[in-house]
Amino acid sequence: MAIYNIPTLALGGLLFLIVYKYIIHPTFLSPLSNIPNAHWSSPISPIWILWTRFRSRENRTLHASHLKHGSVIRVGPNEISINDISGGQWYSIFDNYGVPCMFSSWHSQTHSARKRFISNTYSKSNIHNSPALARQAQKNAGLDVLDLWNATTMDFICAYLFGLKNGSNFLQNETYRRHWLSLYHSRKTYPFFTQELPRLTKFFKKVGIHLVPTWDKDAGNEPVVLTALLAGIAKEEKLRGDTSALKATTLKYKEPSIASEMIDHLAAGHETSGITLTYLTWRLSTDQALQGRLRAELLALSPPMTASPSASQPLPSPKALDALPLLHAVLMETLRLHAAIPGGQPRMAPSPSSTISGHQIPGGVRVAAQAHSLHRNAAVFPSPESFDVDRWLDDSNGYSEEQKRERDRWFWAFSSGGRGLVDDEGIEQDDGYTVGPRSNKLTLKFEKVL
Repeated sequence: MAIYNIPTLALGGLLFLIVYKYIIHPTFLSPLSNIPNAHWSSPISPIWILWTRFRSRENRTLHASHLKHGSVIRVGPNEISINDISGGQWYSIFDNYGVPCMFSSWHSQTHSARKRFISNTYSKSNIHNSPALARQAQKNAGLDVLDLWNATTMDFICAYLFGLKNGSNFLQNETYRRHWLSLYHSRKTYPFFTQELPRLTKFFKKVGIHLVPTWDKDAGNEPVVLTALLAGIAKEEKLRGDTSALKATTLKYKEPSIASEMIDHLAAGHETSGITLTYLTWRLSTDQALQGRLRAELLALSPPMTASPSASQPLPSPKALDALPLLHAVLMETLRLHAAIPGGQPRMAPSPSSTISGHQIPGGVRVAAQAHSLHRNAAVFPSPESFDVDRWLDDSNGYSEEQKRERDRWFWAFSSGGRGLVDDEGIEQDDGYTVGPRSNKLTLKFEKVL
């Protein structure tokens, strides 16, 4: 009789091992088991958080969970979200043309090597003195404000990356602008599959099913060689050669690597800036008193900042604009409340383990924080849902040095009136990684006051 029970015992043992591995251990014995669950299924399955991301509800859902459970929550069997400021292969979705760029570099060594090529070109002093910036600022623009700001920021970033003669002209070429931007925005729903379900995406691709359409790969600009990047690559090859951390990628595939870097800068440079300027414009359109204060500050410059139809009208220097306290405050508060990248920015916990907000996190766990929640810490930003520029005006807000330090530490945008408004329906910020207005537009009417 015992012989006939062996298959039954084996099946029972197998079932026990399955239950232990996928239910008992992750729920009760895992190092993450003492972390509050965002959802009852979080310890045993990633389906809840994947479905939340797929429906573009991650930021607000996780923020509500943080408010309920605290600064660290478990969102999956091997993933946590943190709302505290005490790396991961996820970023490989930002590879372009089959090679990584600086932003998508997984290891710090390769990231630093790529950053050396171009970091100086984005320094504040270099931008202030940029001929491309000065020339682009003199172009006449002109209303869907989001569309207009996307065009402006694309023209700026293209001129800075490739030189003015090689840049785009989206402000004047409306037909091509709308065509290009429609292609660009049509790609947005597809990164979910390569980002969250890379193995499933590859499996379906092998059997001829493309979860990400093949035309999606051709939506970017053709690559143009950037002088500074070429010089950096040549220097890296000369100084380090076979010992370079970039030997197997950038030095081996130079043209695709340059193209990958440029399309990443184009995407990041125009979209995030366009979103930020759109929300800044919207906030100003709803507050005429703030408009008046800002107008007075701009007119006090020498030369004053005026809306002149003459292209020869001199403009204030970028350095003078950068020093304006109210303009700085309006921009900072816009970035706080409407961060262009409010979504989670994941990293991989280092091996063997690390301590995060008092919790011991084993290596290999995906850890993410999101600006949407960090910027709504009421202890640091009182009345966090209110648009209050005075919280950044240190000459008048009465903040102590400690309050200023905490405010600046929790600012994570770069890791992280009424009569002029025509149509702000759908201005509520969408949910996701890089997101703008839900309606993907903001229509305003402008009236000349001076």
